[in-house]
Amino acid sequence: MKLVCNREKLWNAFQLAASVAPSRSPKEILTFVRLDATSEQVSLMATDMEVGVRVQVEGIEVQVPGKALLPVQRVGSILRESSDEQLHITTDDSGMVIKGTYSKFELPSANPDEFPPVVPFEETNFYNIPARMLKEMIRRTVFATDNESSRYALGGVLFEMGEEEITAVGTDGRRMARMIGKGSLIGKKVSSSSGTIIPTRALTLLERAISDKEESVDIAARANDVLVRTSRSVIYSRLVEGRFPNWRKVFPDREKSITIEGTVGPFYAALRQASIVTDAESRGIDFQFSNGSLILSGRTSNVGQSRVEFPIAYDGEPLQVTLDNRFVGDFLKVLEPENTFRIELGEAQEAVVFRTDDGYAYVVMPMSR
Repeated sequence: MKLVCNREKLWNAFQLAASVAPSRSPKEILTFVRLDATSEQVSLMATDMEVGVRVQVEGIEVQVPGKALLPVQRVGSILRESSDEQLHITTDDSGMVIKGTYSKFELPSANPDEFPPVVPFEETNFYNIPARMLKEMIRRTVFATDNESSRYALGGVLFEMGEEEITAVGTDGRRMARMIGKGSLIGKKVSSSSGTIIPTRALTLLERAISDKEESVDIAARANDVLVRTSRSVIYSRLVEGRFPNWRKVFPDREKSITIEGTVGPFYAALRQASIVTDAESRGIDFQFSNGSLILSGRTSNVGQSRVEFPIAYDGEPLQVTLDNRFVGDFLKVLEPENTFRIELGEAQEAVVFRTDDGYAYVVMPMSR
């Protein structure tokens, strides 16, 4: 194999693929990234047998087609540290040579034919989703999942896909994030698409793979795995096994609730100030709504107390609820400072719901003092 490549473009694609390859594995070959070069295209592949990725690379001139295994750490360091605009890569049975204008690296390699295949996207039944919306759905739900719990179903985001609407739900059992967006069905609907739990790790990879210029993304949910296609990559992942909680029952069904509107920026600033006195054992912040103001107060026995007040549009009966400041902060962090949201309050110890106007809702259970 013989290539002339644009270093920066190869480095950008290599980072995405290398993020999947494990640093250590009983199967040493999985610690490599496979490069395939044909006269038509060049692609990088990596997998840990649970998640896999195929990335197309631009800016490469293929002089002699071929394939090779790239050791992640060494090749990554070369691509990152090199100042050359172009690099020449050649491989033969003895190994690999990466050569720049004033540098040359000789590396050993392994047999690329032993690398496990990463399946391509060849589905005819799939969902087409606006890329920007999907990226926002991931960002607004994945933080609420639980990768440390023994309940494996909580280690991913549930995707329920209808013919025109897609719902993403993430929970760790103490709070729940849900976002609804639009999508279109291509081909026929498959039964597994009604409830597909995609692991958090695969979604984090997908969020990175979606570029700002991306228009749409294709998702094909199968019986035990899922395939996602962007303009430059295909991501494969096994699905999370287990039964996801009935998220519809988590959202309170109450006839009356008190709704209070807020703006993300000032609300989050006040929350951060009130949270200064909290610690790992005392995370509750009191939210007191009354007379056109919100008072946030926190206290920890060995740290001190805080009290932060700012105006809000509320003049109803005084209300107070205690919430985990981390959970509320997680909700605010995924929104823009100028965004507005609503807080829906019911009876004492009932779930508190945060909502926005673009289909996003977040449920937090109150704490008791």
